[in-house]
Amino acid sequence: MNDYLISLFIDNEMDLDEKITFVETVHASQHFSTETLTLLEQEKILRECPVSAIDMANLTIKPAFPRFELLRSWWQPMAGFATAMLIAAIGWQLIPQQSTLVAQQEEYRFVLYLPQVKQAEIIGTFTDWSPVPMQRVGTSGYWALTLKVPQGEHRYSYLIEDGGKMADPSVATREHDDFGGENSVIVIGGGNDPVS
Repeated sequence: MNDYLISLFIDNEMDLDEKITFVETVHASQHFSTETLTLLEQEKILRECPVSAIDMANLTIKPAFPRFELLRSWWQPMAGFATAMLIAAIGWQLIPQQSTLVAQQEEYRFVLYLPQVKQAEIIGTFTDWSPVPMQRVGTSGYWALTLKVPQGEHRYSYLIEDGGKMADPSVATREHDDFGGENSVIVIGGGNDPVS
């Protein structure tokens, strides 16, 4: 609080109430009075030595490392060109991959015989493990679904209405999952014909 009052006094920014408080504090405290006089002496010295104004418009600053000034003159355009080329190369790599992924899908028909259930779904790597409902084939007891599946090795299982999970009984290749169940394993493409 004392520093604030002294600062207001020196800068002539006090209102009448602050001036009264200041004078009372100067008379009541020898320490405050000494501190005020010390700061006034410093302010007097600062005001007696004015700094001449600097003409910023005509001020020239020489680079600390003149050799690097030449490097900067050609490096900035080259960096811009290199960045543009990098962006173009990344874009070039992404575009063909997207069209290749679409072209490398094959239709695959999944069939399951479960006459006793009222609902069947399939989950797998080709559905991002999200359930996809299968369609009942009339009153035959079969459930079927045809999906476009990307080429490569895939794991999948069937989900049945009671929360059960089962591997495809028509596919011999299986592997255990992390939850104590089994997944069927199929390979799409590479000379294998899709199941009809």
